[in-house]
Amino acid sequence: MVTRFLTEVPVDIDRDTARLRAAEELSGPAYQAAKPSWLSEAFSWVVEKLLTFLTTVDSAVPGGIFAVVVLIVVVIALFVVVRLRSGPLATSAKGKRAVFAGRRQPSGEHRKAAAEAAARGDFDDAVRELFRALVRSLEERALLDEKSGRTADEAAIEAGRLLPDVADALRAGARLFDDVHYGGIPATEAGYRSLSELDDRCRRSRPVALAAG
Repeated sequence: MVTRFLTEVPVDIDRDTARLRAAEELSGPAYQAAKPSWLSEAFSWVVEKLLTFLTTVDSAVPGGIFAVVVLIVVVIALFVVVRLRSGPLATSAKGKRAVFAGRRQPSGEHRKAAAEAAARGDFDDAVRELFRALVRSLEERALLDEKSGRTADEAAIEAGRLLPDVADALRAGARLFDDVHYGGIPATEAGYRSLSELDDRCRRSRPVALAAG
C-alpha cells in the first residue's frame, strides 16, 4: 500500500519538460479535430482587417463610412456614363437607333411606301418611310456614304454640312423620326407634310461644295 501511494504522488518536472508534454497533448487527435479550419481562420482574418479599415476610415475621413459609400457610388456612376458614351454600350445603343434596321431599298420605294401609309392614315409608318427615303436619296447622290448603323441625328448633321440651307430642318426631321420610331410618340398628318416638304427641299438643294465650284 505504501509503495502504491508513493507511485501516485505527482512528480515535480521542469519547465521545458512541461512545455514538451503540453505540445504532445495538443497534437493529439482530439485537439486537432477541434482546431478551426484554414478557411475559418482566413475568414476571421479578413473580417478583422475589414473592421480595422472601416474603423480607421470612420475616424480619418470627414463624414465617415457614409462619405466613402457615396464616393464609391459616384465613381461607379461616372464609369457607367463613360462606358455608355464611348464604349461598347454606346455602340450597342446607337445601333438600336439606326435609320435602316434591315436591307436598304431605293429612295423611290421608301417614298411609295410612305405615300401608301399616309393614304390609309398610318402616319407613323409614313414618317418612318419618308425619312428613310430622304436619307436614301442623299446616299444615292453621294452626299452621304452608305454607313451601317447611322442614326437619324448623324444623318442630319452630316448632310447639314453640305446642305446648310436645310440643316436646321434636317435636325428637326431627325427628331421627328426618333420621336415616332423610337419614342412611341404618334405621328400627325402635319408632321408628315412637313417632312414631305423637307424631302422636296433636299432634292432641290445643291451642296455647297458643288455650288462653290
